[in-house]
Amino acid sequence: MATASLNMQSVLFAAPSGGLSSCNIRNTNQLFFKRNASMVVKCMAQDDLIKENSSSPSSSAAQPQIPSSPLPPPPVSKPKVSTKFGDLLAFSGPAPERINGRLAMVGFVAAIAVELSKGENVFAQISDGGVGWFLGTTALLTLASMVPLFKGIRAESKSKGFMTSDAELWNGRFAMLGLVALAFTEYVKGGTLV
Repeated sequence: MATASLNMQSVLFAAPSGGLSSCNIRNTNQLFFKRNASMVVKCMAQDDLIKENSSSPSSSAAQPQIPSSPLPPPPVSKPKVSTKFGDLLAFSGPAPERINGRLAMVGFVAAIAVELSKGENVFAQISDGGVGWFLGTTALLTLASMVPLFKGIRAESKSKGFMTSDAELWNGRFAMLGLVALAFTEYVKGGTLV
């Protein structure tokens, strides 16, 4: 900062006769901004540097040798997943949609199976002891779904091939829609679907 202000003063006060003297500016620059001739900075891409080193032999031993093989990419770090109860059951957390989808898949298949075997609609199934089965299934599936999440294991990391975590989410979404549609259709129709 002091160099720049001194240089500026020499420019402003160098020639009071109306014109600036380039000699004074040049002398000031040489005085404060001496160039170190032994230090040279080059900036170029790695491929260009390899080509230059292979085409012309280096004259100084101070230049570092670049390996001919490219550097390996840095390892990809996995984002840390939260295992807090509140984070898992948050609105955008990993647990609510997956648990509700699993419950809906079990509930839809059970509702259709009981309807086909006994001829009862969904509302009759709920009133004939279905609440106890619902609560037991909910507790069991919620516990079974939460244990891996508390260990930090996500369904996305275990999904391969045909049965992926995305397929489970979509099947759960369709099962939720199907269960609501089944109950609504039976309510409007006034009896069983089949």
